[in-house]
Amino acid sequence: MLVNSDGKVFVGKRIDSRETMGTEDMWWQMPQGGVDPGEDLEAAAFRELAEETGVVAANAVIIGRTSEPIRYDLPEELLGKLWKGKYRGQEQVWFLMRFSGDDADVDLNAHDPAEFDAWQWVDPEQLPDLIVPFKKNVYRSVLAEFRELV
Repeated sequence: MLVNSDGKVFVGKRIDSRETMGTEDMWWQMPQGGVDPGEDLEAAAFRELAEETGVVAANAVIIGRTSEPIRYDLPEELLGKLWKGKYRGQEQVWFLMRFSGDDADVDLNAHDPAEFDAWQWVDPEQLPDLIVPFKKNVYRSVLAEFRELV
């Protein structure tokens, strides 16, 4: 979760949301990603942030981390369609980062392929309304844990 000095949260519009969700709806999400074998969680968080947003570690500082991993399962209709059918869900550790850069420091094309084709800063309370339905509880949990720090 990347927040700016105004307490707004970064969200990106996923490029692949139409094809993976089989809908015309466009979903937004916070940056997230996988951890490489042997990679430190904080290092992975900064790497994924840079890959998805172009925001480098010099422009972000970790100010929080979820106390426990947050888990979710895919809905039945998406099993076998996402992640090449290898996974039924995810376990995520979330970090809260404070952004100290300028909007010009955001570069959605920092990594090929890009994951987002648009981005915006939103009020934290909007997050559950922007994410795919099966991740709403994840976002509510992240918000509850980080609310006081945002």
